[in-house]
Formats: sequence, structure tokens, C-alpha cells
Amino acid sequence: IVTSLPWGSWLIFTAMSVTTDVPDDELTIPRAAMNKMIKELLPNVRVANEARELILNCCTEFIHLLSSEANEICNQQQKKTINAEHILMSLDKLGFGDYRADAEAVLKDCKAMAAKKRRKSTRLENLGIPEEELLRQQQELFAKARQEQMLVEQQQWQMLQAQAAAAQQQQQEQQTIDDDEDYS
Repeated sequence: IVTSLPWGSWLIFTAMSVTTDVPDDELTIPRAAMNKMIKELLPNVRVANEARELILNCCTEFIHLLSSEANEICNQQQKKTINAEHILMSLDKLGFGDYRADAEAVLKDCKAMAAKKRRKSTRLENLGIPEEELLRQQQELFAKARQEQMLVEQQQWQMLQAQAAAAQQQQQEQQTIDDDEDYS
């Protein structure tokens, strides 16, 4: 998603993803992501490290500004959680209304991805096997397992029968020996 978004949308996406359990001086966009974005936006231009650092600082400052404004809007509405609408309103209030359409598109994509993850259907989709075929295979495996279990139980039953017959035969032989001793 990050590589295909316009510059402003990428920042909005990042602003919505920033966690606040890290001190402010450590909240930055990952350098690798920033370098990749610069390379994709300006493939034929070399950008000095100082310029990259400046871009990174500007992006971080923009995110802080946007987050602070969204927090104020959230507090004014007596809410405890900053949501996407607060971010969109802060864009308008700060004069970045041109980014709103891009931000809404990113939000829509994020919601679609979240819904897809919740369904957890991606594993089935990635297999490339129709669900009906998977169900048929599952039924075959269940039938095979039942058959194997039945064979095991049958063998156990036969072994118990054989042991019982052997014990009965031994008891009869012992009885015959005891009877012979009584007549002798």
C-alpha cells in the first residue's frame, strides 16, 4: 500500500498508524520506508543524506501537527479515542483539505484489508483449490480415519476374544487335570 500511495496519503496512513507509547523524540517514520518512497517518487534523482533527514523530520513534524489537531478535535467532541474522522477533520482545519480524498481512499483500503483479515479467508484463497473440493477431501480423510479406527478396534476385539478363548482352554485343561487327580 505504502508504495502506491500519493505522498500525502502515505503520510496520513502513517499518521493513523503511529503508536503513542514511545517518547516523542523516538517517533519517526522508518528510514527504510522513507528511502523506498523517495526512490519511487524520484527514481532518477540522487538525494543527499541531509535532505533525506530533513524530509524525515518534516514528515514527523507533519504527523505530530496532524495528531495534535486531531486530539484537540477529539477533546472538543468529548471523545476518548481519536478516530479516522478526527484525522480527516484536522486535515481540513490545518489547510490540507486537498489530501482528504487520498486519505479517505487509504482509509477505505485499510478497512477492506482489516475485514479480509477478520474473515481469515486468505488461506483458502491462496490454496487455489475450490472450497467444495477441500470439503470433499476433508470428508475422505474423515472416512479414512473412521475406517482405520474401526480396524484397530476390530483387532483389539479379536485379541481379547483370543485371550478369553486361551484362558478358557487353559481353565478346561486345568479342570481336566484336577478331575484326573481326583479319580486316581
